[in-house]
Amino acid sequence: MAEASQRIEIPGWSGSASTSQRRVNDVLLHYVEAGEADAPLVILLHGFPDFWWGWRRQIGALADAGLRVVAPDQRGYNLSGKPLGFRAYDLDILASDVLAFADALGASQVRLVGHDFGGLVAWWAATLHPDRVECLAVINAPHPDVVGSYMLRHPTQMMRSLYAGFFQLPFMPETVLSAGNYAVMRQALTGSSEKDVFSDGDLERYRRAWAEPGALTAMLNWYRALPLRQSPRDPRVHVPTLVVWGLRDRFLEKGLADESLALCDQGRFIGFDRASHWVHLEEAPAVNAALVAFLKAGSHPSSGQSSGA
Repeated sequence: MAEASQRIEIPGWSGSASTSQRRVNDVLLHYVEAGEADAPLVILLHGFPDFWWGWRRQIGALADAGLRVVAPDQRGYNLSGKPLGFRAYDLDILASDVLAFADALGASQVRLVGHDFGGLVAWWAATLHPDRVECLAVINAPHPDVVGSYMLRHPTQMMRSLYAGFFQLPFMPETVLSAGNYAVMRQALTGSSEKDVFSDGDLERYRRAWAEPGALTAMLNWYRALPLRQSPRDPRVHVPTLVVWGLRDRFLEKGLADESLALCDQGRFIGFDRASHWVHLEEAPAVNAALVAFLKAGSHPSSGQSSGA
């Protein structure tokens, strides 16, 4: 059951949004919701080291377009539950959370949008459960099945991904990342984005989210659980898929997007030449327009490739 909801303001949007909690897979998930309850359900999945606030420039636009928009703090993050042990953050479990969350919201099907590690979860849910996912939009996140082989063939990507290996170590990452009032994590946001994307107020929100008891270890446990992943019998993505990519991403090469799209039966690519890993914040109007067109089309979008500004 959902706990009593509270109204919440979304910056730059005059519409109505609320925050609430639901128990999903024995974990209490906090989430923000906007739009009509009987509209098509869109779930927005944040990545590391984000939380629902990372979708602040999408929630209002998608709700205004006639969609029911739900942005959860995924397990381990911010105000959601934080199960102990890295095995609780296996990718299969994270994908199961998404579908159980849709069930709790009364939806047999869902339209997914994911960024960063949330994109990996979205890819995985659509791959394993195409009957439940109407369509999939992924922002700067590769399909989990292409990452390992791509890094072996591209040492430059291996170098970019060294942080993920460091995160899998015990204890030390927590010490490094929390030092100086989370200085490294704050720098990771501002240093990987275009100027002024993250305000001082934003960074304070993130600091508070990271400082929630048990949050930092739970967030890192997503990475520690990665070796548990097993490749599916069929790694192809059969649902319509939109891949949005900021081409100045300092963490992820475009080749990962290309190889992910090669697994899609119906895939479309939109690239933004002057945007970073945080393209949905930097190019919000254009990204929102693309998302609205794609998500409103549901299971019948057009295919092909295009390039953004």
